[in-house]
Amino acid sequence: MIHEHLTEFHGLPVRFPGDDTPASQAAWRVSGDPYESEEDIADAFRKLLDTVDCAAVRALVVGTWGWAHDDARADRPIRLLVEAAPHLPALEAIFLGDYVSEESEISWIGQSDVTPLLTAYPRLRRLDVRGGDGLRLRPVTHDALETLRFESGGLPARVVRAVGASTLPALRHLEMWLGEENYSGDSGPDDWAAILAGGGLPALRHLGLQDSERQDEVAAAVATAPIVARLETLDLSMGVLSDEGAEALLSGQPLTHLRRINLRHHFMSDEMAAKVVAALSGVEVDVSEQQEPDDDWRFIEVSE
Repeated sequence: MIHEHLTEFHGLPVRFPGDDTPASQAAWRVSGDPYESEEDIADAFRKLLDTVDCAAVRALVVGTWGWAHDDARADRPIRLLVEAAPHLPALEAIFLGDYVSEESEISWIGQSDVTPLLTAYPRLRRLDVRGGDGLRLRPVTHDALETLRFESGGLPARVVRAVGASTLPALRHLEMWLGEENYSGDSGPDDWAAILAGGGLPALRHLGLQDSERQDEVAAAVATAPIVARLETLDLSMGVLSDEGAEALLSGQPLTHLRRINLRHHFMSDEMAAKVVAALSGVEVDVSEQQEPDDDWRFIEVSE
């Protein structure tokens, strides 16, 4: 998904301003040039406001806004989105950072504080953010948000803690690519604890703590987490889950109430993978894409 630009978002086809699709029937992509040409993302926003019935727009995909790791530009899309808020009263979903790998490695995408988006759009139902470099979030209360996703090669611990300290009563889907410490993915059990306690997330039904170089520790923390009892689906994929983490998961609280558990891209042995599937009969369990370690080195799916 990080190698091709989005063609669908929020259940809508992605279109560019100027297309004749009705405004409410598309996710509109606004994008500048990823290599700092004269084509600017501010121009793309102006074209959106001039050519699309913005009062009916439900979803936006914010693409490239220049050289991805130019820190001076990192907050430009946030400022433009906040300024456009009065013109977008029906906006339900934002994807921020639709850079593909040939435009920028995911760990190089410069982000900033995304809290103003949740403040400016109190009716927002979905927020997806790609890239973790410089990413910040402050604890927030938001009554409408149902889906929150962070795609990164390294998600800063401060963002993880802020999610745990937030009050998101409508949130049903939380997905976090934790990544590796080399790319700012420095969270650990103390940072995950508030999310796993679930105090500010009473409606959560899907939890993804994925793509971690500490996936065994994630699994051990999930095994005793209060929030698990209310989940329908659990995603621990993309990381370096080994037999140790899988055993911790099976030794914890029952998981048979889940509809699905995703452990794809893992380092479990054949025997342990079979044991997990057998122990969770009646649950859809994905143990595909078994990886082989390089000597003692295990690698996450998405890092740089």
